[in-house]
Amino acid sequence: MKIQAIALNTFREAVRDRILYSVLAFALLLIAASAILASLSIGQEGKIVKDLGLASSSLFGTFIAIFLGIGLVSKEIERRTIYAIIAKPIHRFQFLLGKYIGLVLTLLVTVGVMVLLVVGLAWAVDGHWTPGLLAAAGLDFLALMIVTAVAILFSTFSTPTLSAIFSLAVFVIGRLSGDLRWFAEQFAGAGLRRVIQVLYLILPDLSRFQIGSQVVHGLPLAPAGIAWAALYGAAYILVLLLLAIGIFQRRDFK
Repeated sequence: MKIQAIALNTFREAVRDRILYSVLAFALLLIAASAILASLSIGQEGKIVKDLGLASSSLFGTFIAIFLGIGLVSKEIERRTIYAIIAKPIHRFQFLLGKYIGLVLTLLVTVGVMVLLVVGLAWAVDGHWTPGLLAAAGLDFLALMIVTAVAILFSTFSTPTLSAIFSLAVFVIGRLSGDLRWFAEQFAGAGLRRVIQVLYLILPDLSRFQIGSQVVHGLPLAPAGIAWAALYGAAYILVLLLLAIGIFQRRDFK
């Protein structure tokens, strides 16, 4: 019940945040603009709508995850409400889990609105239902949950500015991890290859959640690959949250 109360309170605070509405409005406009752009490309309308729509929802969802996630703990410290919270019969892990679940719920509503718009536009353009869009959106959302956990992890021991920089760096490297690994195997020296291999093992491989191109081009999806990606994402989120809780438990707020 305590985790649920904190999660709902976090959700209400995030919904009232002007940044959230600004990013959501911009994302919806960009997705709608893709339909106009698609009308200028004969025979490729559906592909453009799906491609730009999925990319927009993923990109702006990432911005929301990072810039709201890094402030979940820092705002409580700046407003000194953290002292009142930890003085109550609330464990620190309950506080952190509640914050995480509240932000994930915010992302679910925000990204859900964007994905519904993409599905509606794609249906209007193609004239038929594309179930693969939901699979692609689901994996993208799982990647956003990982980014959220990364942002919260950094927020437990770093400043908001550094947390944003670190989280963005992890996101960029994670999205390019597959390409970086291929580059290292083909062109890098032994030392650089080892460094990239270590980064690949430590940082989240967000490239495995990107199946949007397959959906856009109508390629078949591998259920086993989607299942393994979901399992990998869930395990990585668990590890990140455990690390964040461990650091937060040892932090001295006196």
